[in-house]
Amino acid sequence: MNPTHLDRLITDALAIEAQDAKEAGALGYMARALVQATLPHSKPDGNEFERRNGAFTLVMLAPSKVGLPYGVIPRLMMAWMTTEVVRTKRRELVLGDSMSEFMRQLDMNPTGGRWGSITRLRDQSRRLFTTSVSCFFDGTDAAGEGGFRIADRHMLWWDTQSPDQKSLFNSTVMLSERFYDEVRTSPVPIDMRAMKALKKSPLALDIYFWLTYRLSYLRQARVIPWAALQMQFGSDYACDSQGSRNFKKAFLRELKKVCLVYGAARVGSGERGLELKPSRTHIPLLTSPRKPTS
Repeated sequence: MNPTHLDRLITDALAIEAQDAKEAGALGYMARALVQATLPHSKPDGNEFERRNGAFTLVMLAPSKVGLPYGVIPRLMMAWMTTEVVRTKRRELVLGDSMSEFMRQLDMNPTGGRWGSITRLRDQSRRLFTTSVSCFFDGTDAAGEGGFRIADRHMLWWDTQSPDQKSLFNSTVMLSERFYDEVRTSPVPIDMRAMKALKKSPLALDIYFWLTYRLSYLRQARVIPWAALQMQFGSDYACDSQGSRNFKKAFLRELKKVCLVYGAARVGSGERGLELKPSRTHIPLLTSPRKPTS
């Protein structure tokens, strides 16, 4: 971690410690299904992706001509959409009348070029809005199984050549009814300041979302095996001894960043896995959540 990034994380951590999310106007939400199992970190080879969390399996499927969403941007968008659903109680969300306006809401700076943020946002938006998600549980209890498409339709009037230019019509996304119900009935509260502090790493974001949720109801110490964590967070890594070592190293590196902004998290690393201990929840409003399977 470079000194500049470390200083910024420490500054953000002090602000978070001084004032809770609601008081700071930074209370946000994330879709629970994508906290229990996560989006790809890097570009997948195919158009189908699977992640497991204990008995819970999440499968994502995208049109082969479009591809799956991956990286930081879809995570920022998912948090924004879930927060908007909680705030507005609406399925159709307005993305703003200009691309740069929406990017500011995601805490992104508009940059051009092939690999600039403007091109990446347009690409990842299309990937996310055309993806379908299926959820499965092992065993005889099928409660909560099902699937949903992220969006029924989306209209993006953004001018990528002139991102500040306002269009005649607002860009919108109409969430599917099943996805809307999922995020409306069981959103996971998060601190948007922490999300912005960690937004350079999709793995750090995933760990933060998960720890915020997992520690909110933990009542006794629990060790999560490294193999289980790799299935949940690190399916981009090879399923061999070297891949396991690489995953553990990357996970612990990003965990240090998360623990800076979530200082009350009581976690420890051991040979068997990650030890979680009862901790003060990061979001005081989070009460009686529906527990995941692990």
